[in-house]
Amino acid sequence: MDHPGKTNGLRHVAIFASDLESAEYFYSKLLGMDVEWRPDSDNVYLTNGNDNLALHRRKKPVDINESALDHIGFFINEKEKIDHWFQFLTECRVKILTKPRDHRDGARSFYCLDPCGIRVQLIYHPPIANSDRSISSR
Repeated sequence: MDHPGKTNGLRHVAIFASDLESAEYFYSKLLGMDVEWRPDSDNVYLTNGNDNLALHRRKKPVDINESALDHIGFFINEKEKIDHWFQFLTECRVKILTKPRDHRDGARSFYCLDPCGIRVQLIYHPPIANSDRSISSR
């Protein structure tokens, strides 16, 4: 399998928030991010136009050995390349956690583990992919 090329950037981070409302206030009101999508009362997705931050309500107390980091995400600007990346990383014997799937918001992604045990998502995210295309065509 040929290497799929470079990603379009490490532009997504997901955080488990024990106080979702305070985290949303910090990132939106203090750091200036906009709410992009609120699928339910336990999740909010923020953007600054270039990057995407997901806040997920932590429903259990934090254990000393746990991190607030859920995962990091590398953006892919072409939806069909998600499957190419999945096949490539599978063939490279990377630990795959999920198969590629489509999301409610039109995104497509899958998860794997890096050698340190951090969950990594490769994701096509339409609003930012479309934004990147308009920038690169100028």
